Amino acid sequence: MKFKLNILALGLLGFGLASCTDGFLDVESKTESSTGNYYKTESDAYRALVGCYDGWQCTTSNGGVGFYLASEMMADECYGATGVADGRGYQVIDRFDQAESSSDLNLFETDWKNYYSAVYRCNELITRADGINWTSEVTKGTYLGEARALRALCYFDMVRLWENIPLLESPTTDNIVQAHPDEVYQLIISDLKYAAENIPANAYPKAQAATNDGHITKYAAEALLARVYLFYTGYYGKEPANLTKAEALTGLENVIASKEFGLVEKYKNLWPAASVVWTANADGSYTKANTYAGRGNSETVLAQKFNYTSDYNGNADGNRWQVMIAPRNLISVPYGQGWGACTVNPKLISSFQSGDTRYTASIINYANEGIASRDKFSLLFNDQREYTGYGIKKYAPLAIWQQAADGTWSEINEVMGEEIGGGEYQLTPYQDFIVVRYSDVLLMAAELGSPNAQAYLNEVRDRAFGGDTSKRVAVTKESILKERMCEFAFEGLRYWDLLRQGVSVAAAEIAETRTLLSGGIEEVVTIQSSKVTATRGFSQIPYNQINLSSGVLKQNAGW
Repeated sequence: MKFKLNILALGLLGFGLASCTDGFLDVESKTESSTGNYYKTESDAYRALVGCYDGWQCTTSNGGVGFYLASEMMADECYGATGVADGRGYQVIDRFDQAESSSDLNLFETDWKNYYSAVYRCNELITRADGINWTSEVTKGTYLGEARALRALCYFDMVRLWENIPLLESPTTDNIVQAHPDEVYQLIISDLKYAAENIPANAYPKAQAATNDGHITKYAAEALLARVYLFYTGYYGKEPANLTKAEALTGLENVIASKEFGLVEKYKNLWPAASVVWTANADGSYTKANTYAGRGNSETVLAQKFNYTSDYNGNADGNRWQVMIAPRNLISVPYGQGWGACTVNPKLISSFQSGDTRYTASIINYANEGIASRDKFSLLFNDQREYTGYGIKKYAPLAIWQQAADGTWSEINEVMGEEIGGGEYQLTPYQDFIVVRYSDVLLMAAELGSPNAQAYLNEVRDRAFGGDTSKRVAVTKESILKERMCEFAFEGLRYWDLLRQGVSVAAAEIAETRTLLSGGIEEVVTIQSSKVTATRGFSQIPYNQINLSSGVLKQNAGW
């Protein structure tokens, strides 16, 4: 099957080198390793595991739409946006409507390949484990637990995006029909349970986050099991065959009881762009204050890592999600430039109550922050499609003031708050994408009926309102879901929280008609509930993959 051959080409020998570029694939001449002489020692296994992590990273950094970007566009948080002269592929995704761009039939093809490449790498390590000379069963369980959890993460993204996907449990190139989603979820749950049971609790202690941050831990696996449980039971209206509500809740309570994690004191300090402030001095210079809690902070249960340093071909695997959502064409301290996708829906603005610190930490208000009045703002405004006056702050890349030899100051791109020379803005952003935060653990545990549900909700809400306990609300499923909307804005969770309440609920929340500005000209944006319902909330399977499969793959309804 040709699409499987594409997967093979992307995934073969994917061990050890941190890059997603074509040069990364030329492993034979660079490492003198092949599947014939590899997978013999624990050192081989570790390099293969690094390749598995790299494969997962590539699902965000290696082009394509990207799961998190798609999640934001499909939700009621953001519009597709980008530039006025760009194609309308993002509008297809945002509006669940192929008619927005009838020629865009392969919007997710790069993503499809990236995910199956990552799965292939994981399958290589998992299936070859018995041939490795392990010196420790603990090490074996740890490495395989991480590989299986990474495979589960990839499949969980894929089954939510496309639902009907081939299920590969070995590095095969066979032409495989799409599996029933229950089979995919059974593998996801089995993999995460293996990880939770076999990765020792002390394998990657939080106290050593500076050196081990990014590894999947026992606690990350337990948190992910709960996320899988909540989505599956919500969307399909039944429990999965191999995971109970009690098991999901017990895993979350284990995470909480571990004392490995805690909420960062101030919400804004979770995000670089929200915690960096530049102040103009009387002499024309600028002073920077930075209160960012840092990567691997106490609230991070699982992060997807990226790198700024280049590989041997000079390529960097930056967080391209950041580049896509950054302000269109505009460097405006403290925010760096990007392509202007995912302009923020004004509906979300009204969801924040007065005094909620999450609003200013999550959202760029171009008028309130004085950006709209700057001379260069026309660079954004005149080229921005679906302008709303609001942008995403949490993952905005940074810019800095830098003084030239003649004493003048200028704005340049910055990398992760580190003044290391800006670099190419399309490649260098490498802020971690936080996949699971401790606040999510607390709110999921509350939703699943923990005896401490009210206390968990209070903890999250008290932090949001700066300790003001008068803002507390009674714990109910409705109040928890409302809290999640504000707590996790732009973190790729809102759409799936809507969809797990039922397709009709998601469709009603997402549907709207609103007049926005595209290049300064009014444009009516209409998202029809019938389009969401027709697709059942799932995305377009790339038509090229259907054709290459000789019809073995079938397109999803509504596309």
